[in-house]
Amino acid sequence: MIGTSPRVQPVGVRADGWGWRYAGRRAQAVQNVDLRIEPGEKVLLLGPSGSGKSTLMAALAGVLGGDDEGEATGSLRLDGRSPGEIRGRAGLVLQDPDSQVVLARVGDDVAFGCENLGVPRDEIWRRVAEALGAVGLRLPLDAPTAALSGGQKQRLALAGVLAMRPGLVLLDEPTANLDPAGVREVRDAVEHVILATGATLVVIEHRVEVWTDVVDRVVVLAPSDAGGGVLADGPVGPVLARHGDALAERGVWVPAHRPPTPARSGATAARPLLAAESLAVGRNGAVAADGIDATVSAGRLLGVSGPNGSGKSTLALTLAGLLAPLGGTLTSTQALAAGARPEPIRWTSGQLLSRIGTVFQDPEHQFLASTVRAELEIGPRAQGLRGGDLARRVEPLLERLHLAGVAAANPFTLSGGEKRRLSVATVLAAEPQVLVLDEPTFGQDARTWAQLVGLLAGLLDRGLAAVAVSHDEHFLEALADESLVLGR
Repeated sequence: MIGTSPRVQPVGVRADGWGWRYAGRRAQAVQNVDLRIEPGEKVLLLGPSGSGKSTLMAALAGVLGGDDEGEATGSLRLDGRSPGEIRGRAGLVLQDPDSQVVLARVGDDVAFGCENLGVPRDEIWRRVAEALGAVGLRLPLDAPTAALSGGQKQRLALAGVLAMRPGLVLLDEPTANLDPAGVREVRDAVEHVILATGATLVVIEHRVEVWTDVVDRVVVLAPSDAGGGVLADGPVGPVLARHGDALAERGVWVPAHRPPTPARSGATAARPLLAAESLAVGRNGAVAADGIDATVSAGRLLGVSGPNGSGKSTLALTLAGLLAPLGGTLTSTQALAAGARPEPIRWTSGQLLSRIGTVFQDPEHQFLASTVRAELEIGPRAQGLRGGDLARRVEPLLERLHLAGVAAANPFTLSGGEKRRLSVATVLAAEPQVLVLDEPTFGQDARTWAQLVGLLAGLLDRGLAAVAVSHDEHFLEALADESLVLGR
């Protein structure tokens, strides 16, 4: 079992005035970081969306990139050496688990890191079994990674890191797309492994309460536009007691400081646009969920929840007209079809553009342009907008979703929270009648969460219909008019 694993040599971290600026961007992603993390410490890294938390984590893992990708300032050392010199001593789980799936089978994927470190074959497979058990991913070793849900892929990525037994474990929002039971299971698995091995832990999580019983210290980064640096540093309890109000104002999810939720006017009459009857959904002929009855109506949000792997994302893609139903029916009313066929799967991309807009679980799956502004212009341009009309559609979204400062940046260089807001904005820019959202609040601090919820509330009041797949209970409480729970 993991509990009997040999202890590792924990890694110490030292940053002196460290910062990073991505190539082609005027603003620093992170700057003026002075930080000491002693070997074996367990640290929760907090900060508003866009404060550079993920950039710092990538730097600690030695995967931030070379001189052609950006420019570093100051010094960053692991045990006195550059992170790039000792790759393998740090293990990183990224915000996007898809980017860490390497091989086609579950067992091979977990074994990949160990193989690159030269771990003996018999030891590799013992570690693979232990790591999969620790994260609760109880699947055959030959199970296809392509068939895993987003939450299952997160557990897979974590298992791959744990199997390597690094001296520094770096977790970038490892529970963001997990159901509540999965959050507890992964958190407990991380705690168990860290205690057993003695490794140093640095974890990013917007919601502080998930990790307060695991970590012994919290570090809060200030955004670069506020001068950067470390805003607060110390034991969890004293830091939250002393700085809780100020941190909450800056967007940190502080316990007992819930962001305000907008009041809904409910002025728009619920007008059915999509109807599912005895619907079965799946991919490649394999049914993920069936017997689904649901109605999507103007001015209302249908919240979809349930455990990981229950078919939520597959249902979302089916409702969006991107996957064919495997059984039952999905039809649109004439109010939505407007002369097109009644089945959304039969619509062309041009017909979908103004009718149903989809925000994928992984925001990078929908990025096409080289700048944020150009990304937002794709939908409106396809609808024939140019000049001032185009600007009037795009500029308010840049401002409202705090993307104006990165309008010239490549979408792939944004933080996880910025990528999510951009993916929502790109769909809103086309002004569809129905919005299908998969984990829309992923990666948001409390401030950007409230602004995103407020924007959606206003659109619902003006007649937008929405479907939202989410593990975010606060989001569903704030906006969902009806709920559909899969996997019960």
